[in-house]
Amino acid sequence: MKKIAVLLFFLLPFSNKAQVPAVHRMPAIAAMVQDISKDSLESYLEGLVSFGTRHSLSQDGEVRGIEAARQYVLQQFQSFENAANGRLTSEIDYFTVEANGRRVLEDTRMGNVMATLKGTDPSDNRVFIVSGHIDSRVSDIMNAEDDAPGANDDGSGVVALIEMVRIMCRKSFPATIVFVAVSGEEQGLIGAAHLARRAREENWNLVAMINNDMIGNSASSGTEIRNNTQLRVFSEGVPLMETEEMAALRRATNAENDSKSRQLARYIKEVGQRYVDQLEIKLLYRNDRFLRGGDHTPFSREGFTAVRVCEMNENYYQQHQDLRTEDGIRYGDVIEHIDYEYLRKNTAVNLAVLANLATAPSVPESVGVDISGLSNSTLLRWEAPEHGTARGYYILMRETSSAMWERKFYTEDLEMELPYSKDNYFFAVQAVGEQGAESLAVFPRPVR
Repeated sequence: MKKIAVLLFFLLPFSNKAQVPAVHRMPAIAAMVQDISKDSLESYLEGLVSFGTRHSLSQDGEVRGIEAARQYVLQQFQSFENAANGRLTSEIDYFTVEANGRRVLEDTRMGNVMATLKGTDPSDNRVFIVSGHIDSRVSDIMNAEDDAPGANDDGSGVVALIEMVRIMCRKSFPATIVFVAVSGEEQGLIGAAHLARRAREENWNLVAMINNDMIGNSASSGTEIRNNTQLRVFSEGVPLMETEEMAALRRATNAENDSKSRQLARYIKEVGQRYVDQLEIKLLYRNDRFLRGGDHTPFSREGFTAVRVCEMNENYYQQHQDLRTEDGIRYGDVIEHIDYEYLRKNTAVNLAVLANLATAPSVPESVGVDISGLSNSTLLRWEAPEHGTARGYYILMRETSSAMWERKFYTEDLEMELPYSKDNYFFAVQAVGEQGAESLAVFPRPVR
């Protein structure tokens, strides 16, 4: 009896540990995450703020203004092209914005700086976009003359793009990734709207769009919180472009919290926290901050899956402020406020998510939940993904009140029956590639 007790004493800890899911990091992606350099981010940002102002209506010349800044970012992208063996191309997509009597008073040429890392699978037309906005502003939205460093808003998002291109261009991904520094955000999301329309008109298979706007500041104004261990992801619930058919299905399945953008946000949280230590990703269940918007919004309006990534604590002494000192407070978005360790971690989240998505097969097709009869079990069926090869599939499950998927069931079949009632849980299915990268999750449709 004593021997059995001793044996149980040693076995119980291992039995308990076996129930704890392992953190599996793909070595190639983990290595890319480790390669992100705070020194590189700082160097890019020093270059970007050196142009004085990046106001969208400033056209000052070679050493000052928005066009000089665009050329600087383009040169950074182009400097990595040789390392990509012909898969990386860089350009400025110029377009003319007509005067609108509000934030653009005369016809103005704008341009989005784009680096496209072409996928290696010629049969895979999937596209993933990651963005930041290159323009900056001070207190007066129409002031194109005064210095507007825009170090955090949104220099931080732009230099994250440059660093990701530097690292990811040396690797191969089946799908295509587009890194874009858009113009005209402060004048009304102009550059993002142009790109979203282009993607729709040219019929891009745009799977997901991630917008990074202000990811380098860790200290809040007013509350004086300092915290570089949390990051926000904003996602829409009810899609901005929802058809009557989509609305009817949403109401029937109670899928208000399971839009494609919400699935992307959950994916960012799970994958980001898997690869980046000392960072908690907070899911914000709204399209953007209260009554505000960002460059992901035009993509949502065009029906694409899009989210915003943003620092946890905003500093309104820095954001949209003239450079000045009042009552001992230094106002303005200057480079001295940047927390480079925080910026490194937030860049790493983007890189890990994009690398996983572009490596994974596409989502499983025709995902459905069987409703042919009443049962306390749930039967899910699906078809293989259109692009890439699925080694297997995860069936995801969570309670209806839970924000994140709570359990994963693995199968290599195209259906699975679980002894859990669809009355009590939500389900989804994602494909798992040969290297272990997972696709986005698909919420099932009722099928007979």
